[in-house]
Amino acid sequence: DDTLLCGDCARMLRPSVRRRVLASGLVVHAGIPFDGVAARVLRALKEQGRTGLARSLAPALAAALAAAADAPDAPSAGEGWTVVPVPTSRASMRRRGFRVVELIAGRAGVRVTPLLRNVRQTSDQRGLDVAARERNVAASMRARVATGLSVILVDDVVTTGATLREAERALRAAGAARVVAATVAATPRVQASSGPASAP
Repeated sequence: DDTLLCGDCARMLRPSVRRRVLASGLVVHAGIPFDGVAARVLRALKEQGRTGLARSLAPALAAALAAAADAPDAPSAGEGWTVVPVPTSRASMRRRGFRVVELIAGRAGVRVTPLLRNVRQTSDQRGLDVAARERNVAASMRARVATGLSVILVDDVVTTGATLREAERALRAAGAARVVAATVAATPRVQASSGPASAP
């Protein structure tokens, strides 16, 4: 059953939020490291369509979101955060039939607002080095009007941060006032260079 993991595996998915500041200044909170059990579970969800596993990943995203929302310049209670998913490519949507990060967010009880869309086709980021990833996603997204919004970007995994930086650029161009990010997981090279997030 996709919704059931052994006790040891479930323990490996317990949130351990880490904070990373990307070169653009974007602050990213990741719920778990993308290795071991977490990597296998995410790959099973993304590549094998085992959608029941989204429920097991939801606490990691929820914890990352809570940490991101606790930013020093957080909006007032009246304004609040707008949670915006990184858009899924048409090819990925055709292949999977669902949007990974939106599925996990839904299982976490989080409502997302899809302000971003892809405006050109990009290649698969896997296997590309840092510079190639930047070139691959440059100017690939556009955002609906986001004037004055405080945005938490959400994605499944952060590796080099190229995709999140492009999403941030598009949102800033559309008028977003604040942008931070939360992901389910971070690859070890990203995770290793960051420190523990302060408790929300």
